[in-house]
Amino acid sequence: MSLHPTLQPYADAWTHSIEAISELVLPLVEGEWNRRTPCPGWSVRDVVSHVIGMDCEMLGDPRPIHTLPRDLFHVTNEYQRYTEMQVDVRRHHTAPEMTSELEYTIIRRNRQLRNESRDPGTKVRGPFGSEQTLEEAMRYRAFDLWVHEQDLRTALGRPGNLDSPGAHIARDELLAALPDVVAKDAGAPPGSAVVFDVHGPIEFLRTVRVDAEGRGSIDGAPSLGPAVSLTLDWETYVRLACGRVTADVVADRIKAEGDPELTAAILLSFAVTR
Repeated sequence: MSLHPTLQPYADAWTHSIEAISELVLPLVEGEWNRRTPCPGWSVRDVVSHVIGMDCEMLGDPRPIHTLPRDLFHVTNEYQRYTEMQVDVRRHHTAPEMTSELEYTIIRRNRQLRNESRDPGTKVRGPFGSEQTLEEAMRYRAFDLWVHEQDLRTALGRPGNLDSPGAHIARDELLAALPDVVAKDAGAPPGSAVVFDVHGPIEFLRTVRVDAEGRGSIDGAPSLGPAVSLTLDWETYVRLACGRVTADVVADRIKAEGDPELTAAILLSFAVTR
């Protein structure tokens, strides 16, 4: 048996992004590993440490036994503490140690994917000892990896892959979160509609509609009288939705029409990654 067809797009996206990350960091000199990335509190080294750590968890490796320092300003909740463990344990690793562990992890994960024959619904380990399906784990891994590839590209001044396989998975993940952003977090009124018109390497138009009970849904049909219409480019959409920038920083890249209070509430609630 081989990888289930449902899982193949996630494996392909992971492979594309991990190879890009490897290519980006392999030639870096020691000082470049300390460059700040758009991911709050993380350097290039920290992002790569996270990538290694999460793939090691996909491999079933035990989590490190490590005590986090108390002065990490960007760690504000338990999920972040969980994620930070794999990062902080590698914080003083040298450039050769980082690239060697990354390459070894890639070899192991490639072997795992070649031999993967489990059903997409198979339960696997998730964060905090939770369970998730293999499909959920692989989908989120592909999404997370592409977002961190973009963090590294920004930090190193090497833009690219905004329309790669991982980018399309990221689009679907971020769009799935939009109904809650608009209806629940921003509090759009029942019966209203909000239109998102995104252009660039990945283009789409989506409308979030809020029903009489205040629940949000999303579709690809335009709305004739939306409460708010937002037009922005794909890269800005990603940076906002992943919490890499706030709306005031990229205001010149967003065209907003409609209710200003609802617009502000949506943009304030736009970040959906933890």
